[in-house]
Amino acid sequence: MNGSMFFTICSFFYCVLLMVIYFSKQRLQLFENKIYVMMMLTNFLVLAIETSTIFLGNNALIIKIFLLLLLLWIIELTLYVYVISNSKEDKKYNRSLKIAGLIYILIAILVICLPLEFENKTGSQYAYGASVSTIFIVSGLCICCCLFFLFRDFKNIKNKKYYPVYVFLGIGALALVVQAINPSLLLASSLETFVTFFMYFTIENPDLKMIEQLNIARDQAEKANQAKSEFLSNMSHEIRTPLNAIVGFSQALAEEEIPDSAKEEVRDIMMASENLLELVNGILDISKIEANKLEIVNTEYKVQDVFDDLIVLTKARIGEKPLEFRTSIDPSIPPYLYGDYMRLKQIVLNFLTNSVKYTKEGYVELKVSSVKKDDICRLIISVEDSGIGIAKDKIDKLFTKFERFDLDKNITIEGTGLGLAITKRLVELMGGKIVVQSVYGKGSKFTVAIDQRIILNPTKIEEKKEQELPQTFDASGMKILIVDDNQINLKVASRLLKDYKADITTASSGMECVELLKTKQFDLIFMDDMMPRMSGVETLEQLKKDSDFSTPVIALTANAISGMREKYIQSGFQDYLSKPIDRKELSRVIAKYRKEEQKQEEEMETL
Repeated sequence: MNGSMFFTICSFFYCVLLMVIYFSKQRLQLFENKIYVMMMLTNFLVLAIETSTIFLGNNALIIKIFLLLLLLWIIELTLYVYVISNSKEDKKYNRSLKIAGLIYILIAILVICLPLEFENKTGSQYAYGASVSTIFIVSGLCICCCLFFLFRDFKNIKNKKYYPVYVFLGIGALALVVQAINPSLLLASSLETFVTFFMYFTIENPDLKMIEQLNIARDQAEKANQAKSEFLSNMSHEIRTPLNAIVGFSQALAEEEIPDSAKEEVRDIMMASENLLELVNGILDISKIEANKLEIVNTEYKVQDVFDDLIVLTKARIGEKPLEFRTSIDPSIPPYLYGDYMRLKQIVLNFLTNSVKYTKEGYVELKVSSVKKDDICRLIISVEDSGIGIAKDKIDKLFTKFERFDLDKNITIEGTGLGLAITKRLVELMGGKIVVQSVYGKGSKFTVAIDQRIILNPTKIEEKKEQELPQTFDASGMKILIVDDNQINLKVASRLLKDYKADITTASSGMECVELLKTKQFDLIFMDDMMPRMSGVETLEQLKKDSDFSTPVIALTANAISGMREKYIQSGFQDYLSKPIDRKELSRVIAKYRKEEQKQEEEMETL
């Protein structure tokens, strides 16, 4: 047995082994995988025919078929390179395959017709002639096409899918040199086998069973995430319901004539309630982050309003702490920008709240500057404090959920460690960056850079009123209906609305609300949604069946997760209030619909 036959038999063994491994499992039906299957089958036929010549001897027709199969493999390799060099799925792949097939048939007819001769040299026989020359010429053209496709996709030259092509070109050149020295030593079939075997490890070749298992695992993870989100949403609703009573009655007590010591205790209750509400909101945000449902909602906004709100909120958090609150806002910042101002406010407020928490004395400073390029304004916002600082080895863990440092020293400081984890994710979603600088024991500085689009011609943006609404005002004569299945919630809402001197009626179910409206008219309805038997949305649908119904209905609900305002308004509600009821928001809603009622009365009088 000569060296060529030894290589052929070894190659045949590896080819069969590769086909058994490949076809033992289902594979993705990608176009490149289909070509690879063709290459394996072609290589198998090449080796089968070459092995048969050991027993049958050389025959002109058999040698021509053998050479044509070698050429077919090279054409298939060229088609494979064409497919992987296209970055996008090409709808013309099937047409390219048909064209390549037609060209191959014409070449095959030509090779069969052309003469083939044999020559014995040093005891070995090899073929030559016009048919062999044709195979070499077409093979050379195919290799040139491969080089062209590689050059065209030069930026992806390191793509692992190209490695078998590099091996073919490199070892192929060496095989040609060897064959030029010894024409009887044919290495083409062994080379094709090696490249085919190597290609198995570089193609997109996943096992369908594994994919199926991964899909099942993904579905289970999504269901678990959904169950967790539903659980947290329900828990938020359940927690907000008693919080509504605590906050509502505390607000009412704070406005009563009670001893100063009692007022201080009421303020403590309200502060504790706000901390609990902040915790609930933080857990919901973390849940949405993990489920990839946290959304960035971009709108036009007035920059000054955002930072005015931040200053007011921070001063409230500082309270009576001996802290100097410094602010420096660049006046050259464009007045109107486009972005998610609510999330921007949340990011900066988290930094400010963190600084206030961990700074016992000294200062907290908010500094805002900007860099403008074309229509983009990069807001550079820093929050610096003279607080306890962060050790260098702890900075990397700073944005980890539920991570708090030096608990033994800061045991009296409230918090869960959620705020900064949420902040980091929000900054990433907005395409920004955070830089933390800190000296342990001396203070910290958080800097965030976020790009926002400059608005030169803003659409109508609701300006803040020069004088904010008072805590309560006279809404005498206004008839208000409160619909809620929870008696405590009815008491809270009634108690808060009492200060507006409105005429209050309550209903404890959707059906009772519908029956009431058959005999009585109201100027405004506050309606809970999550009620048994008939939800708030279903009750509103029932009311709207009456063509004469025009009373504004406000969703008053503990279902306060992100996106609920939009959902309720889309369902037909005129406005939305979350529980616990915020006094400012309550005043805004009553004032808004009080004005509409007065306007209608004036129009009626003119008639």
